[in-house]
Amino acid sequence: MKILVIGSGGREHALVWKLAQSPHVTRLWCAPGNAGIGAERLANGTLAECVPIGAEDLPRLLAFALEKKIGLTVVGPDNPLALGVADLFQKNGLRIWGPNQKAAQFESSKVFSQRFMTQYGIPAPRAGTFSDPAAARSFAAGLNGRCAVKADGLALGKGVLICANPDQAQKAIDDMLVARAFGAAGARIVVQEFLEGMEISLHALCDGRNARLFPTAQDHKRALDGDQGLNTGGMGAYSPTPFLTDAELARVRETIVTPWLRGCAGEGIDFRGILYPGIMLTEHGPRVLEFNARFGDPEAQVYLTRLDNDLAELLDASVSGNLDRVDIRWKPSSSVCVVMASGGYPGAYAKGRPIRGLDEAGRLPNVKIFHAGTARSGDHILTSGGRVLGITALGENLEAARAAAYAAVERLSFEGAHYRRDIGGKASGRPSVC
Repeated sequence: MKILVIGSGGREHALVWKLAQSPHVTRLWCAPGNAGIGAERLANGTLAECVPIGAEDLPRLLAFALEKKIGLTVVGPDNPLALGVADLFQKNGLRIWGPNQKAAQFESSKVFSQRFMTQYGIPAPRAGTFSDPAAARSFAAGLNGRCAVKADGLALGKGVLICANPDQAQKAIDDMLVARAFGAAGARIVVQEFLEGMEISLHALCDGRNARLFPTAQDHKRALDGDQGLNTGGMGAYSPTPFLTDAELARVRETIVTPWLRGCAGEGIDFRGILYPGIMLTEHGPRVLEFNARFGDPEAQVYLTRLDNDLAELLDASVSGNLDRVDIRWKPSSSVCVVMASGGYPGAYAKGRPIRGLDEAGRLPNVKIFHAGTARSGDHILTSGGRVLGITALGENLEAARAAAYAAVERLSFEGAHYRRDIGGKASGRPSVC
């Protein structure tokens, strides 16, 4: 099978790495890819290839897939899904993994998602949707200003402003609806009550009728230790977490996944891909903060290092509607991913910094270094993005995995590099708020 992966980050490197292990995969391309992806070798000995086509350049992606007779295209990021890449490929007779444009609304429109959760009884925070600033301010005042203000559309993972008082809420609302800080993505907003508890990530592989729930993971969104600093795309993750028992996870399936499937059937939504609900564990039970329609990043890195199945077979079953015939198997190990980011991220940052120590760190046992914002210049690997590397390690338990990941981080360096030193620390039971 010839496979094309769309995207260029750590999530896409993890997808390429796992797909390359499948004996079913004969050729593997990634558009546009990164410096690490091009070094992945397939089971048949050939190397994965990076193609200089942007993830949102749908016409060129389609032309490439048709030219190469791609058997399956795998979509990593959210924007191509929101733009309708799945619909375009399917219209042209190509198999593609990832939800179509209608199904991708669970992520591309928080207004749509909030309405869906309310209509189908999916437990979620109290919320309202607004395009009028005065109405939004009034609703936020009723929450005493303790709320999350969310842009309706996609905003590179940065369209959520957490507010602790009325002044912060008013500023956040005005920034989005008046100043249009997020452009068209913030033309409508969701104002959601502020919940206290532990936030976790859930993922479910879907085939249009069935959903297979993954074990739990936890992302670390803030830039600095102790959940301080600005929100980022994710500074690290680990799996599994200790926060839900098997019985509680079964309850999540009953109260969240089952009504979600029922709602999709009722509205004619054919969702084939990954559903990723962000969950807050409150004293009143799990609540869905938002839905995403693709693998999390860096959650993909910890899930795919733990996955015991052939990924190509799983994705084929998802596209074909045959997930009910497949058992998903997980290694009993823990996995930890620590993101090394450019200085200044998630704000402005420099590019082109040489990365040192990749070979040494990559030789450590049970460690995989996933590239995200990297580029090759001759014999050198340079930084080219905000999140640069995702150092991922397996261990027999969480502490062993953390130790292995941070041992690798210590061997890596580039000018301005920063990373969190507390990835996985919440497993000790320290609370967080979001």
